[in-house]
Amino acid sequence: MDRTAESRVVVGVDGSTASLAALRRAVLEAAVRGAVLVPLFAGQPSDRTACRLLDSALRSAVGGWPSELVIRPTVTAGPPGPALVAAVAGPDDLLVLGASGHRHWHPHGDRAVRHCRGHSPCPVLTVAGQP
Repeated sequence: MDRTAESRVVVGVDGSTASLAALRRAVLEAAVRGAVLVPLFAGQPSDRTACRLLDSALRSAVGGWPSELVIRPTVTAGPPGPALVAAVAGPDDLLVLGASGHRHWHPHGDRAVRHCRGHSPCPVLTVAGQP
């Protein structure tokens, strides 16, 4: 299937409280929009570690893998900002990011949000995590 033919909700997942809040919101948005949910982990861990993290995040955020959604978990190497923007197919998608509100707690978080807001062809929704 052509990537541009489906609406996507791409969400950055790193296991933080903020990313779990973003994942909960992304699940809701994907359900409302009838979109494919794309939980994305960017970084340097092994595929096995990243897959465990994505699985754990879905269980923590929404109690497991929502059966009513098409979910395409994605693991990619490299910095989160460019990886998240690359996962977006077009202007009808939605990019959901967690924000802790504490820049010094997550050195890549603020940079990733700024990158996504500056480069994403679709709306970027930032969700505050629990302190």
